[in-house]
Formats: sequence, C-alpha cells, structure tokens
Amino acid sequence: MAKRFTKPAINWVELEKRVPPEQKTNFFAFKGKVDSYLRRVLANPPEPPKINWDEYQKSVPIPGLVDKFKKEYEAFKVPFPQDTLTSKVEEQWKELEPQIKAFCANLQKEIEASQKELQRIKSLPKFEEMTMEMFYELYPDQALDPVNKPTFWPHTPEEQGVSPEKTSTKGGY
Repeated sequence: MAKRFTKPAINWVELEKRVPPEQKTNFFAFKGKVDSYLRRVLANPPEPPKINWDEYQKSVPIPGLVDKFKKEYEAFKVPFPQDTLTSKVEEQWKELEPQIKAFCANLQKEIEASQKELQRIKSLPKFEEMTMEMFYELYPDQALDPVNKPTFWPHTPEEQGVSPEKTSTKGGY
C-alpha cells in the first residue's frame, strides 16, 4: 500500500510570510500547482483496483499466459525514491546553527544598544523647549560659543559665508 498524505508537509501560512511582496504572484502560482497535483493524487484510490484473474483465465485461450502475467504483476513494485539529501541538509544545518546563534546574539546586542540610544534621545528635552544653554550643556563641542569659538564647525571661510579674498591674516581664518 502506498503512503497517503493526510495533511500537507508544508506550512503555507508561515512560508507566505517569508515571501517578498514582489514574489507573491510566483508564490501563489506555485501553491496553485502544488494544490492541483495534490488534488489529482488524492482523486485516485490509495490501492490499485483488484484484478479478477479467474475471469481472464476463462477468456484467454493461451495456457499459462494469465498465470505469468499474474506472477509478474504481483512481483512488480513501483520504486519509491530514497531520501539521500536529508542527512546532508541536517549536517549543513548543524554546521550553520552556531553561526546563526552568534549572528542573532550580535544583532541582539545592536538592538539593545539602539534601544538605549533611543531612550537617551527620548529623554532629551523637546526641540521647541530647548534653550541655547541646554544645548551647550548637552553638546558643548557643537554649541555656539562666541567667546571661545566665534564660528560654527567647519571653521572655513567658505562655510562662514565670508569670501576667501576678503579674509585677513589677522582674523584667525
């Protein structure tokens, strides 16, 4: 007796979640073909129909021919392909599992660092409420300091709106 599939071996819902949006049409076409093949297989009975050998014995005039066919028919077995790749795939998976875990651990560290940075940013005062003094306390290297740094970074004449020809050697540019 042939092994019948009672439920699909593929979790189509989970697979569909992993398909990129631009490949959805190909995915649904593939799923449709698989479903049609499965319907065609399930439309056939699990066992081939029984042959009434006695009826053939009466109607075939050549002696021994029906017995020969019966013996060969019963001896014939349809070969089912052997699974030779599952062990290789499992070996590859065992090799990749530590790399995947290390990658996930690194990503988790990045996620935690990003969440801390996000919390730091959320803890800052709103832009509309921030004063120049607050900005100077939070970012002293970027804030305006007219006494010590009378210009903004980068301290080049082009960025300060001064043409290079009009700059003097005494001005500090």
